Amino acid sequence: MWELLMLLVLSLTYFFWPKLKSSDVKYPQSLPSLPLVGSLPFLPRHGEQHVNFFKLQEKYGPIYSFRLGTKTTVMVGHHQLAKEVLIKKGKEFSGRPQLVTLDILSNNQKGIAFANHRAWQLHRKLVQATFALFKDGSQRLEKTICQEISLMCDSLTTLDGQSINMFDLIFLMMANVICTICFNLSYKLGDPEPEIMQKFTKGILDSLGQETIVNIFPVLKVFPNKTLEKLKKSVNIRNELLIKILEKYKENYTGDSTTSMMDILIQAKTNYANSNSTLLSDEYILATMGDIFGAGVETTTSVILWIIAYLLHHPQLKKRIQEEIDQNVGFSRTPNIRDRNHLLLLEATIREVLRIQPLAPLLIPHQAMVDSSISKFAIDKGTDVIINLWALHHNDKEWAQPDQFIPERFLDPTRSHLINPSLSYLPFGAGPRSCVGEMLARQEMFLTMAWLLQKFDLDVPDDGKLPSLEGSVKVVSLPSAFKVKVQIRQAWKEAHAEGSL
Repeated sequence: MWELLMLLVLSLTYFFWPKLKSSDVKYPQSLPSLPLVGSLPFLPRHGEQHVNFFKLQEKYGPIYSFRLGTKTTVMVGHHQLAKEVLIKKGKEFSGRPQLVTLDILSNNQKGIAFANHRAWQLHRKLVQATFALFKDGSQRLEKTICQEISLMCDSLTTLDGQSINMFDLIFLMMANVICTICFNLSYKLGDPEPEIMQKFTKGILDSLGQETIVNIFPVLKVFPNKTLEKLKKSVNIRNELLIKILEKYKENYTGDSTTSMMDILIQAKTNYANSNSTLLSDEYILATMGDIFGAGVETTTSVILWIIAYLLHHPQLKKRIQEEIDQNVGFSRTPNIRDRNHLLLLEATIREVLRIQPLAPLLIPHQAMVDSSISKFAIDKGTDVIINLWALHHNDKEWAQPDQFIPERFLDPTRSHLINPSLSYLPFGAGPRSCVGEMLARQEMFLTMAWLLQKFDLDVPDDGKLPSLEGSVKVVSLPSAFKVKVQIRQAWKEAHAEGSL
């Protein structure tokens, strides 16, 4: 019996002990590692992961590695190294690791966010083709966004003087923009569909935000796991809603025009019937739609709430932005995307929020598709590589007072034009895996805030409670719930009362 036990221990040690590297090849410095568990005992257990990984750079440098079980992960925390991974060698590091939680979310690596190889490339190309529909001279994307912002402003007008949590209204607005792009449909406040979207989005983010050992030891997924069960339930709720929308859309599809993402995907399925029929099955289309919702609704909603939160902490900044809007837009029209060239302080504020509260502090892990390197360090095929965006955006060698909120850092000394004060700024990632919806997100953020600040004062509630600037990271950096007092601006009322509009 003892002999068998010893044999088992030796066997496990052989398979799980880090393999010796060739002495003539230099690898990133590694955290200590033990058999079976890898570097787990040596990783910080308290605090936010991205901050802990940033602190580890003080000891191990801007690139280091650690092991989780048998898997090696390389952490990158400097912009030059990050750009080598994302851009210069973007194809070599364009893979995605296979994790139990991400497999559930992506229906086994389908869609565009977590898929690999042909499936990812094809669906990303089709999603990009969809956004190309909105680049025509009719300014269709801007009109779609502004239509939803206008409806939100109408709702806020009825709440004049009240202190509210703006999450529901902003979430609905963002969901409607995505639904218009994908399906040519939208919803009203109180409709069941947006509530379902909120439910499955929260469930997915809560689940992904929980540390789960099954991603390190996949064999453990056979045992009961509350986190996985919650994730599966949330994904099922998402899929049921999207299937319902998809089936209804296909019933009314005529093929006479191309106006939405569904039109492009259905047409592609017909055009590529022979070579890519499997990659354009309903399962793959469903996964892509799920990715678009995941990347395009909660994320932008969170950024806008972060912007509002920081403005509540900096009322003089808010006042200066409103003065900028009054001078360059006035009250005779609503802001448009061309005003970005004139509303420089607003644009700088948005950029600073994206810096100090990066949407995804740790970018979705990449994986080396081939044996490669980062700087002078060898990276073996199959190694996971994570870009610590928080480290890039909080490096005190790149940013003056990186933990301070200073929008003016994105303006030249005369404040007459925008600048990029550091190369260590990648709010939407870069390269082949960069955020496909960056153009959409930037327009949404600017137009939403310009419209809101033109018409409303957003103030601290009467109880004086300021929003927390800590938030929580569940893949996405989420602000804690807070209330804001919404009041129609006196200048807006006076302009309308004078009949000058």
